[in-house]
Amino acid sequence: MGIHRLGDMDVSVSQAKPGEIDVGLLVVGLCEGEALPEALASAAGAGDAKDAFEKLSLLHPQGLKRALVVGLGKREELDAERLRVAAALVAKEAARLEAASVAWLLPSTEGGGPGLEALAEGIVTGTILAGYRFDRFRSGDPEEPAPAQIESLTLLVPMDEGTRFPPGAAEELASAAGAARICAEAQNRARDLQGLPANVATPSFLGRHAREIASAHPAVSTDVLGRGEIAAKKMGGLLAVSQGSAEEPKLIVMRYEGGGSGPTLGLVGKGVTFDTGGISLKPAAAMQEMKMDMSGAAAVLEAVGAIAGLKLAVNLVAVVPTTENMPSGTAIKPGDIITQYNGKTVEVNNTDAEGRLILADALAYAVELGAERIVDLATLTGAVLIALGSTYAAVISNDDELAGEVEGAGEATGELVWRLPLHPEYKALTKGSVADLTNAAAKRKAGTIYAGSFLEEFVGETPWAHVDIAGTAWDVGRAYVGDGPTGIGVRLLVELARRLAG
Repeated sequence: MGIHRLGDMDVSVSQAKPGEIDVGLLVVGLCEGEALPEALASAAGAGDAKDAFEKLSLLHPQGLKRALVVGLGKREELDAERLRVAAALVAKEAARLEAASVAWLLPSTEGGGPGLEALAEGIVTGTILAGYRFDRFRSGDPEEPAPAQIESLTLLVPMDEGTRFPPGAAEELASAAGAARICAEAQNRARDLQGLPANVATPSFLGRHAREIASAHPAVSTDVLGRGEIAAKKMGGLLAVSQGSAEEPKLIVMRYEGGGSGPTLGLVGKGVTFDTGGISLKPAAAMQEMKMDMSGAAAVLEAVGAIAGLKLAVNLVAVVPTTENMPSGTAIKPGDIITQYNGKTVEVNNTDAEGRLILADALAYAVELGAERIVDLATLTGAVLIALGSTYAAVISNDDELAGEVEGAGEATGELVWRLPLHPEYKALTKGSVADLTNAAAKRKAGTIYAGSFLEEFVGETPWAHVDIAGTAWDVGRAYVGDGPTGIGVRLLVELARRLAG
């Protein structure tokens, strides 16, 4: 029996048979019309085990503590996303049963369906993400036991059951599971950042966090610019948005030197740590959620750490502009005109359209730093929630090839994106009356595309894709991320970096 351990987290791959492993909960994924494995076939209630997708059946087979059958539906419809959902349902049931250890008997790769890498990624990712809790501000009751959680996850690949798994399956699964663990844990760290209140997760806090990521990875370097340095560089957008707040803005620049022959990837993340709307004040209802207006920054920071942890052969530069957007006697006013980093002037006709102002500086700076492909992530427009709900993030791009890579990465990770068009008629809406551009057009048309058209003005000829995650950053309701912060973008960016690695 071979066992492959994966880092500090107790995720492992074992070639043991189901009856040979001491585990709190044995899990079997069952596709429609397929038989239970021999170890469960004679268990009481086995005949009633359900194979429909998302259905759970608890068995008590002889020689095992408990077994849980999770329905996977039709084999031809089984993919990594369905496995993420199934694994999340299993994780929640395991917590209810107070099972600290879980072993998954993997479905066969014969007869179609996902390959070994997708099997491992789906189950590991779904399990880790579903187990996420944000409880650091709860004092806790010493009389109450801590909530149950899974402490170990084992993927079972018994090699002596005919041709169920190909030779070398355990090694391949171990590698894929290790990568999935790194990415899922990075996504959970991004969720932590999203959930922190704005009096904790300030721009300075994000700068320190970026330095912590760099200190953990020799190939990552970080530079954090303060207000004086930002002013010296004439980054008028970041300065304008920050001028109403007592919190100092920061421009975080991270580099990862992974080598390889592919293009240098630029990542830009919107980092508004609290968005009141400024003088164009938002309604009070649900304003507390505006602590999450730095979700793009959270995803970019943690993606850099995950890419470094995976040692991907790619070079990247990440630029994160971070600030609060507050109303005060020093705040920028509607009608003010600013000059962005690339020299273009902007009429600020709505101070609540602040994200595009700080991203504009960051995008132009990323180009100057040598980014050859740029992807920015931002909770940018409420309009994207109306257009696409919480299922898809919007993508706007000036390059078909890069847009296709982003779409492909989204399909692979389940962080789905849908491309929206650019057109000269949208571009015309961004033109200012007394400056080059306006950050908010008088006509409320195609708000998400309008914002993307504005950002395009700051990338020149560099291939660029803008991902608007305002509808997918929280309150999605998907089984493995629930209704809170999602950490969306981390696995998408890692997968994109993997595809661009050379």
